[in-house]
Amino acid sequence: MPLTIHQVDAFTDTLFAGNPAAVCILPAARDETWMQHVAREMNLSETAFLVKTDDGYDLRWFTPVHEVDLCGHATLASAHILYETGVLARSAEVRFHTKSGRLTARRDGDWIVMDFPATPVKPADQLDALNQGLGVTPKFTGRSKFDYLVELDSEQAVRQLQPNMSKLGEIVTRGIIVTAKSDSRDYDFVSRFFAPRSGIDEDPVTGSSHCALGPFWNGKLGKDNLIAKQVSARTGIVRVTIKGERVLLGGQAVTVMRGEMMDASRR
Repeated sequence: MPLTIHQVDAFTDTLFAGNPAAVCILPAARDETWMQHVAREMNLSETAFLVKTDDGYDLRWFTPVHEVDLCGHATLASAHILYETGVLARSAEVRFHTKSGRLTARRDGDWIVMDFPATPVKPADQLDALNQGLGVTPKFTGRSKFDYLVELDSEQAVRQLQPNMSKLGEIVTRGIIVTAKSDSRDYDFVSRFFAPRSGIDEDPVTGSSHCALGPFWNGKLGKDNLIAKQVSARTGIVRVTIKGERVLLGGQAVTVMRGEMMDASRR
């Protein structure tokens, strides 16, 4: 029986911006090999697979290369599809069971707010491969549970980066977050995210990186409520609220297309 796959642009209200993710609601759990094949076929930064449970959904995320433990934009895309297709009422909270524990999402007007674990950054020694790969000397280098975080002196420096992906790929980490204070009064900080070891040279908008960016900029700016802009070519906006050991991530999403996967029962 064919399966419907939705493609959603997350952290944007505009088609062809934000970060595209595929969402597949499965009638029953499938094996990892099959899901990895589907993710490779979709060739997006993330493909999300959902299976209904008694109190929510099991949720797993796959890049074209491997499964990941936490993904913001594909979670946002999943919640968006559940609401948009009428599977869940707009007033209902979504509960996801994931490798990073239970995550929730709820609607707030035209936005969806997700409750994620904070992944605070600790100072780290500078790495030659990191500095050479970025082609800059960082103002600060730190590391979260998943990624390296590098602060630069200016938004312009973040925007102008032309990283050496081969060199960054030598670093054993999920990805590299590069950030700076925003030049605009509309945003508190900007960032970019590079993950060549995960098969993604530059991720357009990375929700989970804001689980580290939020606490980092909260400490520097003294603000619990922050507005972030990821300045990739597609760009995207993330609302970030610090709640102790949790981070609330707000974003919008728009469905781009739907399709049917044929012979879905076959591996």
